[in-house]
Amino acid sequence: MQAHTHVSTGMLAGETIGILAGWGRYPVMVAEAVRRHGGRTAILAIRDHADAKLAALADVHGDVGVAEIGHAIEFFKAAGCRRATMAGKIHKKKLFGKRAWLHHLPDWTGLTTFWPHFVSRRRDNRDDSLLGAIAAAFDARGVTICPATDFAPELLAAEGILAGRPLTQRLAADVAFGWHLAKELGRHDIGQTVVVRNRAPLALEAIEGTDECIRRAGVLCPAGGMTVVKVAKPQQDLRFDMPTIGVGTLESLAAAGAAVLAIEAGRTILVDAPALAARAVAAGITIASLCDAGGLPALRDAAA
Repeated sequence: MQAHTHVSTGMLAGETIGILAGWGRYPVMVAEAVRRHGGRTAILAIRDHADAKLAALADVHGDVGVAEIGHAIEFFKAAGCRRATMAGKIHKKKLFGKRAWLHHLPDWTGLTTFWPHFVSRRRDNRDDSLLGAIAAAFDARGVTICPATDFAPELLAAEGILAGRPLTQRLAADVAFGWHLAKELGRHDIGQTVVVRNRAPLALEAIEGTDECIRRAGVLCPAGGMTVVKVAKPQQDLRFDMPTIGVGTLESLAAAGAAVLAIEAGRTILVDAPALAARAVAAGITIASLCDAGGLPALRDAAA
């Protein structure tokens, strides 16, 4: 499986990079990349989310509630970070759980950051709005939030068939149909993933996340053969919430009986790309990476 590889091993030259780490392997991969490129890591793990392995990759390590914005800013400033990134998933279901506020109670900066979103007549608690508010709070206090791919560009998916066979005409039609739906879903900042079969939508992602969306489609379509499309939002802020594919996603695809995973080249993170490719081939799943749906003819064979 191909990812972009044009990087310089010394590009960070001893700079300390802050990593606000959520769930999954992605923060681990980013931390490894920062070190590989000559940087130091100040890793702040979000409680109930981050991988314990991150502590071993940190020059400075701490933990934080998801709404403790002031604490996070002071941690990174004390570590000498002028740039930081957000990497890893936040499980929204955990934030809506009973007594979740005990783990994620906002500090004063967090309260003042989020308060306008809660009291406005035009209340806006969408991901982009809340994450944008966090980034603005960091920027205003001297820590610039950057895309994680600034420090690990080799994790971005290249264009082409990354695993499996070329698309048949039927599957290419499903990709094109699903691509349009996924972009519209993202335009409203609802989710990034749709599942379709024979140009009929089976499942659309919302708060449950990609894996649950795929599993739901598998229940609704036990015959399998569906196409999963996961793309960046049209208005995607590349500093956060960039589509990310890991082995767990492939396991969900295999369990649901999916035939195709279509992703957006240059705007999708591949976590453990060789393992992804191996799992896809073993499950008979095609991974197609496109810049846009107009690139489909090059990825298609002549089969009906």
